[in-house]
Amino acid sequence: MSLRRDALPRVPFPRPAAMSRIYFVAGEASGDNHGAALMKALRELRPDIQLLGRGGSQMKQIAGPDFKDWSDEAGVVGLWEVVKHYPYFRREFQKALAEIAEAKPDAVVLIDYPGFNLRLARTLRGRSLRGKIIYYISPQVWAWNRGRIPRMALWLDLMLCIFPFEAELYEKSGLRTIFVGHPMIENLKAKRIDAERDPKLVGLFPGSRAREVRKLMPILLGVIRALHEKRPDLHFEIAAASPALATVIRRDLAPSADSLGKVTVSVGQAAATMQRSAVGVVASGTATLEAAFFRLPFVLVYKVAVLTYLAGRMLIRVKHLGMPNVLADREIVPEFIQGKAQPSAIAAEVMTLLDDRARRERMLAVFEAVITKLGKGGANEVAARAILEAVSER
Repeated sequence: MSLRRDALPRVPFPRPAAMSRIYFVAGEASGDNHGAALMKALRELRPDIQLLGRGGSQMKQIAGPDFKDWSDEAGVVGLWEVVKHYPYFRREFQKALAEIAEAKPDAVVLIDYPGFNLRLARTLRGRSLRGKIIYYISPQVWAWNRGRIPRMALWLDLMLCIFPFEAELYEKSGLRTIFVGHPMIENLKAKRIDAERDPKLVGLFPGSRAREVRKLMPILLGVIRALHEKRPDLHFEIAAASPALATVIRRDLAPSADSLGKVTVSVGQAAATMQRSAVGVVASGTATLEAAFFRLPFVLVYKVAVLTYLAGRMLIRVKHLGMPNVLADREIVPEFIQGKAQPSAIAAEVMTLLDDRARRERMLAVFEAVITKLGKGGANEVAARAILEAVSER
């Protein structure tokens, strides 16, 4: 049964006789962000709730010292990277099973991270876990393996979706599903600033993972060089997701700094950079929706290890990679993927967006429609209430 977010009760839940215990699994920086926001919402609704599991530093700060921060090791990208770290993941998988068996939680909440979390859900169901198995932020099986959805319906008790079209897919399998809205909306509303766009500023967003940044930086440096040669009046800002990644970026910049013009590196200021830039170059991922939210005209870039890309081409069943394009069902944002991610071609498209006002306005109009589909905010509270409701049904 698929439910809309307004179908959930808005009154406090009756307290169970014993304190509720929830075990979380998140494996990447984005999952840590979403998990921390969800934990805060749960604590606001049920201050005595016990939060356990594994994720990142933000979740650990809320849950307490016993929560495991494994995001630096767990946040690998791509098939080849996962294969190289297989012994590590196998050990951590067994540890997670042991931790859950010992904790006997009322619910296990799995946040994105499908390679690990779907296997965990299947194993827990096979071991007859007493608590509920809940998935928050659906894995993108609609893009690469829709045939897996009926099996997921056997493993999970509840799916909490952040895109409206996902609920329709899961509904057909019989999996209880709730569209909660996208948690990004409320987070980004709080990051709005009162700033005018600088018509000469190009923002570059290479991603939040070290391997991703290493793959994309040579391309972005080429884009900056090509733009600087054609338009010396332009200046550039590269948004680093962390101080560690800023160090990597500055190290890559140093050898060719004289040929790039004015380039600055900011840390943790991606939202502000998106609101001040005239055009952006954005790595595939959540940042593409953030750029759409802040109405930043941009081009999408994506490059991974060759083995990962070839495997992905065989699996992906959607026409577009960027979520704004997926939600619009057409390519409104130009996508430069793998071999097509050539600096000269990307720079030419950036120039078009800088100079062609009609092109920018068409893109921004679609962004308006896309973001409207994601709800008005409050996703974390809706998700928290859905989890507590599921726990109360035990």
